[in-house]
Amino acid sequence: MLSLFLVAFASATLLPGGSEVWLARLWCLGESPAALWAVATLGNTLGSLVNVWLGRYARRFQERRWFPASPTQLARAERWYLRFGEWSLLASWVPLIGDPLTVLAGVLRLPWWRAIVLIALAKGARYAVVLVLARQWLAPLCV
Repeated sequence: MLSLFLVAFASATLLPGGSEVWLARLWCLGESPAALWAVATLGNTLGSLVNVWLGRYARRFQERRWFPASPTQLARAERWYLRFGEWSLLASWVPLIGDPLTVLAGVLRLPWWRAIVLIALAKGARYAVVLVLARQWLAPLCV
């Protein structure tokens, strides 16, 4: 279970990861689906909150040469986020856009409690779907 937590945590940060595959593997090995869901959701949510935290402090470095976004890109991202609002964090589970969404929530100083609730809902729903699909598709293959 610790391995699942670590993979889920790392997958939610800007590091690549495959927490869904690891979750399905552990399910196939007979681990409790409820425990797997809770551990994966917690780890992935905490990893995303690291991104929010990084975003909260990133803006102070925007004038540095190494800052990853130009002022134009940052303004465009802010307009997009303001258009869709905090509810966009419900897409924080989506590959490629989820991590930047959580960073942007931090840059725009979304209150912590809202970020936690929205991210946990998104991550929990994703892992519930992964477990349902594992049961449907992998059950015959699991030994």
